[in-house]
Amino acid sequence: MREVDMGLIVHINGWPGCGKLTIARLLAKHLGARLVDNHALINPAECLFARNDANYWPLRKAVRALAFEYAARLAPGTPLVFTDALADIASDRAVFDDCLELASKRGAKLIAVVLECEEEENLRRLTAGDRAEQLKLTEEKVLRDLRAKYRLLRPTDVACIDLDVSALPPREAAAAIYSHCK
Repeated sequence: MREVDMGLIVHINGWPGCGKLTIARLLAKHLGARLVDNHALINPAECLFARNDANYWPLRKAVRALAFEYAARLAPGTPLVFTDALADIASDRAVFDDCLELASKRGAKLIAVVLECEEEENLRRLTAGDRAEQLKLTEEKVLRDLRAKYRLLRPTDVACIDLDVSALPPREAAAAIYSHCK
């Protein structure tokens, strides 16, 4: 695979446990991109506070804002790959809008990727590996509730790729996304 010449931001969205980080790592390697996994931004707050602590959300927002401020300062043309688990609700759309603003500041093309995964496969992956050690969601009931209550965010104002990764190996998923980036 060849490097993409233009400024590019790829935003990978999917339910917890669907394989976002695995795919994002492969894609970032092919693009020569910086990878900003959502847990790199969430975990400082997760390490220090319970979600119901008054300090949790302000810290989480501050870390994200600081990371985006510095991402805007990267050398022109540096590709970025972000991961998120965003639902089709206003507060999550505001999180995605940070990527839109960053793309505008950097003069970069933004591509949204939505990873779909069949529920049973998603649940199997949710409890596999070292997810708990990485402070990632591992509770099946929480994922079932999220999937029942929400739909994944699919932005309509940027190029959006839908990809079913239920049976698709991560390398093939990354290659499919890469082909859209060219």
